Amino acid sequence: MDSESAAKPAALLGPDEAPPVETINTDGRGSAVLVCDHASNRVPKQLGTLGLEPDLLTDHIGWDPGAAGVARRLAAQLDCPLVLSGYSRLVIDCNRPLGHADSIAERSAGVSVPGNVGLSPLERFIRIDALFRPYHDAIAGLLDRRSHRPTLLISIHSFTPVLNGQLRPWHIGISYWRDPRLAALLLGALRRTGDFTIGDNEPYPIDNDIDYTIPRHGEGRGLPSVMIEIRQDQLRTSAGATAWAGRLAVAYRHIDAELPRLLGVSF
Repeated sequence: MDSESAAKPAALLGPDEAPPVETINTDGRGSAVLVCDHASNRVPKQLGTLGLEPDLLTDHIGWDPGAAGVARRLAAQLDCPLVLSGYSRLVIDCNRPLGHADSIAERSAGVSVPGNVGLSPLERFIRIDALFRPYHDAIAGLLDRRSHRPTLLISIHSFTPVLNGQLRPWHIGISYWRDPRLAALLLGALRRTGDFTIGDNEPYPIDNDIDYTIPRHGEGRGLPSVMIEIRQDQLRTSAGATAWAGRLAVAYRHIDAELPRLLGVSF
């Protein structure tokens, strides 16, 4: 092996595998950019199942079930761009800062992930370079191209109905970091569109030490931004994803009309 080949890390993804990021409707005219950090439970072929029983990858530790379905439908209804991660959060979590313990988690929800234990710095770099960076480069590039127009950033997630034995009563949660402007508008709009329990910074508040996408691409750019969390038992069917996308579209249309006046921008 020559020195150039030895210095170049092996490719994580084969030529026949899905890309690390999917971008939809890049020229969408809507004011929002949608992202889905945990859209897929796919694992690169060379990593097998990360030492897990395959059924575990379909559970919430591997991705956010139903989130991509809602995001795709919402992007179509609002004519908005959408960026989706291509691989499981267990390979590398696209919503965790690099270096965080859960970036490449050795345990998730009490489950050991053998394929993530004892990784070398090179093995970590390969996952970052192949999966994490392309996803965030796609988001950054899309936002750069829209820098001439007011833009909102919305991240779509889903959450488990029960965590650590505790029932979680919210049907949907709206989470934010330091800037509550968009969250306040969306919370108000959702309360007018249906009779369901809404979490205000529940079940998860955004934390700069834990979350990456909204702090980096949203508030880091001064963009109004929120993370939407929908309870997974409502997203088990296509009809459930369609219903929630419809509710969010109705709520967002209320917001879209109010933003020019309340935020002092022109759309």
